[in-house]
Amino acid sequence: MSYPVWELYWAGGGLLIAVIAIIHVFIAHFAIGGGLFLVLTERKGLRENNQGILDYTRRHAKFFLIVTMVFGALTGVGIWFTISLVAPAATSQLIHTFVFAWAIEWVFFLAEIVAIFVYFYTFGKMEHRRHMLIGWLYFFFAWMSLFMINGIIGFMLTPGDWLTSRDFWDGFFNPSFWPALAFRTFIALILAGLYGFVTATWEKNPELRETLVRHCAKWLLLPFGFLLLSGWWYVSILPEGPTAMILGRNPEIVPYFQGFLWISALLFIGGLIMAVRMPAGIKRPMALVLLAIGLFYMGSFEMIREAGRRPYVIYGHMYSNAIVKGTEDAITRAGYLQSAKWIQHREITEANKLAAGRELFRGQCSSCHSIGGPLNDIRPLTAKFGGFGMDAMISGIGRVYEYMPRFAGTPQERDALANFLVRAVHEREAPQPVQRPEQTAEVTIPPFDPDQDEYVLLAWCNLGEKCITDCDAHWSLLPPGSTLYAQLVRRDFQPKIVTENVVITYAAPPGSMDPASQVEFWDYANSLIGKDLPRNVGSTGMGLTGEMTLNPTFRTFMAGGIPVLPYADDGSLNPYPIFTFEARNAETGELLAMTQAIAPVSTEVGCHNCHGGTWRRDGAMGIAADTASDVLAVHDRRHGTTLLANAEQGSPVLCQSCHPDPLLSAEGDPKRLNLPAAIHGFHVHYLLDRPGPEPCHACHPTGPESFTYCARGVHASEVGLTCTHCHGTLEDHALTLLKAEKQAGKPQAERLMRDLRPRVVSAVEDINPRTPWNDQPDCLSCHVDYERPASRDVSAFNDWVRGPSGLYRLRTDESGLMCQACHGPTHAEYPAVNAFHPDLDAIQPLQYQGNKGVIGSRDNCAVCHIEEMYYDFHHPNTVKY
Repeated sequence: MSYPVWELYWAGGGLLIAVIAIIHVFIAHFAIGGGLFLVLTERKGLRENNQGILDYTRRHAKFFLIVTMVFGALTGVGIWFTISLVAPAATSQLIHTFVFAWAIEWVFFLAEIVAIFVYFYTFGKMEHRRHMLIGWLYFFFAWMSLFMINGIIGFMLTPGDWLTSRDFWDGFFNPSFWPALAFRTFIALILAGLYGFVTATWEKNPELRETLVRHCAKWLLLPFGFLLLSGWWYVSILPEGPTAMILGRNPEIVPYFQGFLWISALLFIGGLIMAVRMPAGIKRPMALVLLAIGLFYMGSFEMIREAGRRPYVIYGHMYSNAIVKGTEDAITRAGYLQSAKWIQHREITEANKLAAGRELFRGQCSSCHSIGGPLNDIRPLTAKFGGFGMDAMISGIGRVYEYMPRFAGTPQERDALANFLVRAVHEREAPQPVQRPEQTAEVTIPPFDPDQDEYVLLAWCNLGEKCITDCDAHWSLLPPGSTLYAQLVRRDFQPKIVTENVVITYAAPPGSMDPASQVEFWDYANSLIGKDLPRNVGSTGMGLTGEMTLNPTFRTFMAGGIPVLPYADDGSLNPYPIFTFEARNAETGELLAMTQAIAPVSTEVGCHNCHGGTWRRDGAMGIAADTASDVLAVHDRRHGTTLLANAEQGSPVLCQSCHPDPLLSAEGDPKRLNLPAAIHGFHVHYLLDRPGPEPCHACHPTGPESFTYCARGVHASEVGLTCTHCHGTLEDHALTLLKAEKQAGKPQAERLMRDLRPRVVSAVEDINPRTPWNDQPDCLSCHVDYERPASRDVSAFNDWVRGPSGLYRLRTDESGLMCQACHGPTHAEYPAVNAFHPDLDAIQPLQYQGNKGVIGSRDNCAVCHIEEMYYDFHHPNTVKY
């Protein structure tokens, strides 16, 4: 932030540093191990009085001098050049912290140069003992150069106590100093053998060539055991963060870590093969291949080490985007563009939004990401995102998966960066609104004669909007399965709920009787729910028509698992199919009462907002195949599963097969988070600090632009309440679920809770944990003593009914009538407003009392009572309204 940054969008700063650094380190370690190789090979020639070995040593010394002094020096200067331009803040920190160490290292490096020149140019011209002394001095200077550099680069991964003391010695002799020094020393010896193969295989004398090759093979093979031991030591002392990154938390490291292990085996086997007598025509190319493999070996190690300190460039102190740890919150409040020094656009306007986004990318992304380059190209990583999804992704970076630093900036700056990536990098403008089908429905109110009819039949779907998923070839989150309820009341002075000698049936409307023609659930039912189903029959064995079953506990007739879809048989959208209910005498078949009610259902689940794709059906609802595939691909990448491959082979998965979920009574794997906790606890990190219910609208049909719009009841339509008044903001909602899982001993919950802060209550400690679906907001939190709240500024959040029996959808009044029978389903309480038809959610209130209010309200007790009532019967304040 305090320095200008070199803009290298195609190559990317990370690629440039990686290429130059890996080549330099590969040569620099040869300069150390190769120095010892020269001395000991010369001693071997002298002890064996073998002029051929001595001549080889001299030739190898020339090769050594050219490689280390020319290419090593050039790449060394290249490293300083690139890091000072690409990562100037980190470079400045290293220089200022270790200026004395750098000075010492440069003295040793100068001594190296003098020693190797003297060694080479006096070869055969100086007394052997003195010449060997020069060689030993060179090795000492080279190893001491490693000693000094090792302390500095080890500091970047494990600064240890320096983070608090700022003491030179704490930073230099950091926790990884000694294991890293041992590891690098042994790898230097191995590289000496690899480089030795290159020159030894060109020896013309066959016997001498075999002797030299086997001598080099010992350098490759003997240190291997010590290398692996020192590697284990190295990893064992790392802090928890780098260890987790190396062992798989950072998906970028996995191929390098696996590559390092495989290359270890290849090099060892290659060394054994090289020790076998073979023609020079085979060994020469093999020596070059092994040298190239050695380069990848060194590169894998360095990439592991570099990536292990993510999201930092100096672990625990400075992030890879040069922001110092502890300053990010202040930068977020003030704004990155206001805080950074080398910035052109301090204020964001519509005119400069893309230019400001470019500056934000340069300052916070370009140190690792390229645009169209070969390493960490931002284009494929962001190709699926639109504006909203890109904004959400930026918001969530570094929160759940910590290998990237968090974005530090205001919401306006986040929006500018998102616009730059979507509009400038991908050259995509905001999508044009899709023409959606007209929201229409036909409603005919069934007849009711209060003077003649003896019975009142009340029927409803227990959810104001049943949400399901329709990407069954890939996965299922909520299979089709609506639950219908009905209560038959015999009208009298004291009305009676009829449960005997009566049959209540239900029937879907004509034109909505063949859901199997619209989705693939029945094709994959065995994979999803473990059993094959007849066409158009739900998981409970119920179809689109049938007889309801009495639940004696609730004195209510029920039919569960009805496979209702928001698609008519002709493919049109019908999220509010009108079911017909009839009550008949069980003995005579006489029709006692008839009514109608909608079974609301929606596939308007907004996965495509972040996972790419569009709505599956008519630009209004449904999860498209490419969206569903991306959900599985992300899950596989994050959690090591093979769900996408399984789906492509015809075995899609029900999410609840792994994650417990009370809604489906799914036990899943009890060690995993329950499904609502997992979904909300993860996604909240990408939707933090958004206004009110905005995050809810991203996934659920609750927003003003929603096609189906589940919140149609009086609380939303008249009082103006939103999701947050009952469920809290997404942060609060997620915390209620995660806290319960944490108390159940699931460590994943604690990890997801770590950076969440509630917004409705003051602290996490004040959050009352709850079980999803069973513990819900209590109506009586606001309607104390069944009174209307004195103010509309109310909240039922954090005051839960415990257990299903207290839920609004399962609660009854003093007479045994279920609350929903008179007040309407959850989220569609009377009087409700429906964009498809003003009467859709009010069929029974209009049928029985001629208005859309709560059944029996507004002096309409005569719906069931044949005489006027003057006292409360169902609950306190019944007759008041």
